Amino acid sequence: MGLFDIDRWVEIWATITRNKIRSLLTCLGVFWGILMLVLLLGSGKGMKNGILGGTEGYATNSVFFLTDRTGESYKGFNKGRSWNMRNRDIESIHRNVPGALLASGIVSGRQSDKNVVYGQITGTYSVTGVAPEYFVMQQPNLIHGRLVNDIDMRDRRKVCVIGDEVNRTLFRNENSCGKYIRVNGMYYQIVGIVSAKSSGVQINGRVSESVYLPFATLQQTNNQGDVIHLLFVTGRPGYRIERIIDDVTAILKAQNEISPTDPQAVRVVNLAAMFGTFEMLFTSIDILVWLVGMGTLLAGVIGISNIMMVTVKERTREIGVRRALGAKPFNIISQVMSESLLLTVLAGLAGLSLGVFILDVVDRILSAQPAGGDIFFTHPEVSIGTAVAATVVLLVSGLLAGLIPAWRAMQIKAIDAIRDE
Repeated sequence: MGLFDIDRWVEIWATITRNKIRSLLTCLGVFWGILMLVLLLGSGKGMKNGILGGTEGYATNSVFFLTDRTGESYKGFNKGRSWNMRNRDIESIHRNVPGALLASGIVSGRQSDKNVVYGQITGTYSVTGVAPEYFVMQQPNLIHGRLVNDIDMRDRRKVCVIGDEVNRTLFRNENSCGKYIRVNGMYYQIVGIVSAKSSGVQINGRVSESVYLPFATLQQTNNQGDVIHLLFVTGRPGYRIERIIDDVTAILKAQNEISPTDPQAVRVVNLAAMFGTFEMLFTSIDILVWLVGMGTLLAGVIGISNIMMVTVKERTREIGVRRALGAKPFNIISQVMSESLLLTVLAGLAGLSLGVFILDVVDRILSAQPAGGDIFFTHPEVSIGTAVAATVVLLVSGLLAGLIPAWRAMQIKAIDAIRDE
């Protein structure tokens, strides 16, 4: 009697459907267990997509450096001294920090009311001076034109890249490249229009509500020399971000007369550590979900095993007759385990299918919502790998559920079974 023997499976199906209510209630535990497992995994994935999706377009292995008042006296300077990062610091980082893939400065413009003007239309927006490297670290969607380039920096051109919200307000969403706007009292030609890939991480204001100038140009118009307000470094693959932080901090302190042991003069915002924490959090959630789901599934499997024990007890005479007629031990074992496997797989696949269907419905509802705002839950789904893993767990669970009843069936002696009333 082979695996694909039709008569065998017809007999198994007849045995299962002989007591429909009992079989249905038995399957319910496995159905619920796999359904909850799929829904929990899909929900965890949706939360992960929502939160980490807010980092789309960003080099997440980046670190930002800011200045603070010194915490120690050093080389004749008093404690509490203010200081500024400068262009030379960037050049030194490029030369002396091998782990730094990108290093560049960010300069903030004046944030006065109605600081951006086109004709009679005004708006209040963030004004930020950036280098071309900035748009590698934070990659926006380029709608029209181009981004700031090296020639803009070298020649201190009066050009700008504006966010899509700025363009919508000042130019009614038309292609405004080539036109001039007044920013903090000075005219700049628009060379590009951008939008954010995500609304999660924001650096110096929202991309859609920002005006980007070459930072060399903004340094000149601010009359602050080569002062940098914010410095970012993106690490190369394979380099520990902590080592990069130590190297950059040492350079900043050495070049700006700050004590090497000063605990507060250089402030660090470690994006890489933040995103690493998120990844660890979601890995822990996945593990917890699997533990909870497997516990629920185990309860269902135990229920199937108990019912199969009852079934074996009810069929004691039948098993005895089979043994007397020469049925091999393998035939008896495979019969009981096949029944258990079929119950588990039918219930499990039904739960798996319903779970995937529910996640798809939720995804369609969320996708139909208007875009915009902070979204922390999106695209709940289970991957092909997860579905395959769940199916394998089902098969193994079904076999294990039938193992003890099958062993019990093998202990039945033919003569005792035939005498059994």
